[in-house]
Amino acid sequence: MDLYLLLGLTLTFMLSVTLAGILVLRPRHAAAERLQQMPTPDAITGSAGAAVGPAADTKALAAVRKKTFIAPISMGDASEAQKMLHHAGFRSGTALATYNLVRILALAGLPALFFAGTLRMHLLPLQRFLGIVLLAGAGLVLPRLVLKRLVKRRQHRLRLSLPDALDLLVVCVEAGMGLNQAIVKVAEELERTHPEISEELKLVNLEIRAGRTRGEALRNLGERTGVDDIISLAAMLIQTDKFGTSIARSLRVHSDSLRTERIQRAEEAAAKTTIKLIFPLLFCVFPALLVVILGPAFLNLARIFSETVIQTSR
Repeated sequence: MDLYLLLGLTLTFMLSVTLAGILVLRPRHAAAERLQQMPTPDAITGSAGAAVGPAADTKALAAVRKKTFIAPISMGDASEAQKMLHHAGFRSGTALATYNLVRILALAGLPALFFAGTLRMHLLPLQRFLGIVLLAGAGLVLPRLVLKRLVKRRQHRLRLSLPDALDLLVVCVEAGMGLNQAIVKVAEELERTHPEISEELKLVNLEIRAGRTRGEALRNLGERTGVDDIISLAAMLIQTDKFGTSIARSLRVHSDSLRTERIQRAEEAAAKTTIKLIFPLLFCVFPALLVVILGPAFLNLARIFSETVIQTSR
């Protein structure tokens, strides 16, 4: 037992030192290095205090730095874990390091807890080894499953809030607003009811104010969310801006098509319920009904057979 305890303490110490080294000495991303070299707000403004160029809106630049630019600037350069974190709404500079830290802690913590909890139990070495291996695999997979679940929940909320945002966008554009002003207005109106889509639209506006083109900001909107409906909306707006067609008419047509797709999705989900109900009925409802209906009959049969057996034995 003392040897097992010493081995566990040594392993825990080595893991702690490794984690500390990863957190302290982890390499900085190239995007963060470039951001540190960007000019300060004083250097952006001119000598007379006038702004120079479209990127002179320093508040927007600072906000975009805080919300998006700490992570990779282009989603094409991001890893799969970074994309999933973006889709889940975790975009701070420490999101990836925190996620990796959670995975490492789960990978090492669950086997360590199992090892410490079974020290006083009489288990075979093979049983203890299998338990450690299974818990290590669970610790490696579980954070990823939780992150995927968070991504699906956020994308579902974005998908549900998109029709309302499109309707408000159509109303604002038809009222005479420009597309940028309409995006800002819709983000303000939906801040309480649909905070996810409001945050994404605010980021689009901040990126445009920071100097990016509208096409790049809309394309980044689709890549950040990972929702097919938002990606198609961004592509439609980019094409409308490029070919000079009516934005209000394009938005109205796209809104109608999205509403039709929502109806079709609801009909598809309703059609799937009959198949999904087979397993609960087969394994939960039918056995209980059989016990309630046929239980008294089986008891009566058992009583009759026992009486006949007693009579024949006499």
